Amino acid sequence: MKNILTKAKKKCASGGTVRDNEVELQGDHRFKMKKLLIDLGFPEENILIQQ
Repeated sequence: MKNILTKAKKKCASGGTVRDNEVELQGDHRFKMKKLLIDLGFPEENILIQQ
């Protein structure tokens, strides 16, 4: 999770943390994160974007 957090913070130019086994970023970066996770090999159908 820490590795994903580091990559996400760099891609989104944002601060963030890992809390309760979830990556939390400051700001609205849902679609950037979805693309990052797909690029890291996560299946697109397993990524849910909440509003």
